[in-house]
Amino acid sequence: MHKFFIHSLWAALTVFSITTSTYADTFPERPIRWIVAWPPGGGADVIARLIGNPVADELGKPVIIENRAGAAGNIGAVVTARSPADGYTIAFAYSGTHSINRHLYKEMPFEEKDFTPVVFLASVPQLLVVNSNLPFKSVKDVIAAAKAAPGKLTYGSSGNGAINHLAGQLFADMAGVQLQHIPYKGGAPAAAALMSGEIDMIFGEPATLLPHVVSGKFRPLAVTGDKRSPTLPELPTIAEAGVPDYAVTSWNGILAPANTPEFAIKRLNAAFNKVLADPEIRARLQKMGYEPVGGPPELFSKHIEAETLKWGPVIKKSGLQIN
Repeated sequence: MHKFFIHSLWAALTVFSITTSTYADTFPERPIRWIVAWPPGGGADVIARLIGNPVADELGKPVIIENRAGAAGNIGAVVTARSPADGYTIAFAYSGTHSINRHLYKEMPFEEKDFTPVVFLASVPQLLVVNSNLPFKSVKDVIAAAKAAPGKLTYGSSGNGAINHLAGQLFADMAGVQLQHIPYKGGAPAAAALMSGEIDMIFGEPATLLPHVVSGKFRPLAVTGDKRSPTLPELPTIAEAGVPDYAVTSWNGILAPANTPEFAIKRLNAAFNKVLADPEIRARLQKMGYEPVGGPPELFSKHIEAETLKWGPVIKKSGLQIN
């Protein structure tokens, strides 16, 4: 009986090992679902669609983008966290959703331990743009107008607590002015509102705003990062333009549900890294204001941790909170 049990256990372990090895060798065997927690047309959607097809080519299976917008990315994040941990569902991870929201929301529907990192996609300095019909030609013009009429100037964001919301809040605090924040359900709706004159300005992702800058409908005033953007090198940083020490940079990457098999993470990481290393893809991303990163999963997890620590004191000082 004892020998029979040992043989049965050995057989079961052998089958498990062979099966796991087979899965590792053949993954993926069906399409990958990529949850983008923002509406079509926003910055996250744009970069996902740019990268999705070449990643699909690399994996040999389709990458299907599924937009699940709402609650500053929380809705899409929850969809991913509750999906099977098999490598076939991944999330477009965003700085607001995965480093800022936990400081803003009284109750979060997920924890960061519900995810495992796949790859750090890109660092994304924001753009400060105004409607071209407005007279503002510089950051100092905006500050002067805001001081002359406190609370009159409006800025849009992709949602309460999104990084472009906080970028505006931090700008107002550091410049000593009052701005009225108007939240939208994504970067594209906010851009549409700016185009129609419903709001005065946006601190937003370049991918969403640059087409309107090129068309002349939006006037760019500055970038929010700590250095100038290679895409628009003539634009000053906000720190250079009149708000010393100001710096805000968004970022994004890929997360999978916690306990996703290591072979799936490695395969996905390799595919995304290969695409991010492609000179043509890098050039297209940089043209849209993204700075490609790549690297191992651990690089992304460390960045999430650092950003979470960074934004905590800023949000606490601002008094922002979402019920």
